Amino acid sequence: MPGMQGWQAVAFRISGDKAFFSGCGFYGAQDTLCDDAGRHYFKECYIEGSIDFIFGNGRSMYKDCELHSIATRFGSIAAQDRNLPDEKTGFAFINCRVTGTGPLYVGRAMGQYSRIVFSYTYFEDVVARGGWDDWDHDCIFGVYKCSGPGAAAVRGVSWARELDYDTAHPFLAKSFVNGRHWISPTEA
Repeated sequence: MPGMQGWQAVAFRISGDKAFFSGCGFYGAQDTLCDDAGRHYFKECYIEGSIDFIFGNGRSMYKDCELHSIATRFGSIAAQDRNLPDEKTGFAFINCRVTGTGPLYVGRAMGQYSRIVFSYTYFEDVVARGGWDDWDHDCIFGVYKCSGPGAAAVRGVSWARELDYDTAHPFLAKSFVNGRHWISPTEA
């Protein structure tokens, strides 16, 4: 029912293609930002939530964003919904800051082939032991040159890979979202 206090509600949903967000704030709790479908670029945004506060099957890059957890007992940043191994979707987080309260997972499998990569990201000491929840799916969870007191927990499970430059590179360049065709060099 509309307006029922305390119920799950999406604060923002994007399902269009080639969407660029710069300096925006997204505030919610569970399921704050529905990154549903299409290619998206988030730059210098503030995204706040508790459980799966970024979720969906978008092909999205989050650059220089703050991901702020308001979890009290348990939380998770991202739940990605890639369902076929050849889908090009996934979430790439680059040079972000993970702040707030925990414990929280940095990624959870929403689809059979979920794909989430964190690169050059700073993690406060809010990450749950193990860092990820794969729900026994064939996920691609990766980290590349992350830091902070919570970074060790992000590397703490066998299905989350510490990437080298060659395997991380596709998630570092705006070509991940085909951005060189629709994001100007001054915006990226």
